[in-house]
Amino acid sequence: MSTYLQHFTERFAALDSGHLDLLGDLYSEDITFRDPLHQISGLPALRAYFTQLYANVAEVSYTFEGLDEPQPGYGYIRWTLNYRHPRLARGRPISLQGCSHLRWRGRVHFHQDYFDAGALLYEHVPVMGGAIRWLKGRLA
Repeated sequence: MSTYLQHFTERFAALDSGHLDLLGDLYSEDITFRDPLHQISGLPALRAYFTQLYANVAEVSYTFEGLDEPQPGYGYIRWTLNYRHPRLARGRPISLQGCSHLRWRGRVHFHQDYFDAGALLYEHVPVMGGAIRWLKGRLA
């Protein structure tokens, strides 16, 4: 097991609106962060992103299910995100599985998340959610 990734996940799990100062311990000043909905460059922009994220959700937590470091400074984390947003799914809990690819030199300088953006957001929006679930059912 990767000691670096274990430490990263423990610190990342402690993030919330009152502990965003931990971002500077985890990420380098020149961080590149990507996911299906965002591309962020630099630690100040990442702090702004997390500030907005935590201001808009009622609850957020991660369960980390697998860590892999195929070579030093390069690894993957499998996770499940659990969150509640007052305007999505009528405020009920939502779970989403995903994977993060990290590269680091002391601190993470590249972080890319892979997940189904529809399952994160679009499926839980009134009207649009029903249409997306119907379409997924037709394609299955």
